[in-house]
Amino acid sequence: MKLIGNIIWIVFGGLFLSLGYVLSGIVLMITIIGIPFGLQVIKLAGLALWPFGKEVRNGNRATGCLSTVMNLIWIFIGGIWLALGHAICGVFFFVTIIGIPFGKQHFKLANIALTPFGRHIAPSGTSN
Repeated sequence: MKLIGNIIWIVFGGLFLSLGYVLSGIVLMITIIGIPFGLQVIKLAGLALWPFGKEVRNGNRATGCLSTVMNLIWIFIGGIWLALGHAICGVFFFVTIIGIPFGKQHFKLANIALTPFGRHIAPSGTSN
């Protein structure tokens, strides 16, 4: 089911969403200050391309307050708009029964789009 869901996701917009994230990440990485933000956008691109069978987890590394500070900067720069866009898409997908799995994926993307620092994407069902 994960493979079928991912193929349908890609055909109906996941590829364009992922390409948009990759291009945005490349633009962010033009400056040295933007590199950490660009890397987070590239992480979002991977999840946006193939979301079924993956889950977002909190990192188990002790990074101190750096991830919190970076998440606050991220939210004010544009993370709130990314998360809001995915949340709105998720609500629209929940209107039909067929769209519910795709709405769940948009809510997962909204979760990591709001605060990507200190999180990682892992295959579903793994203990790491």
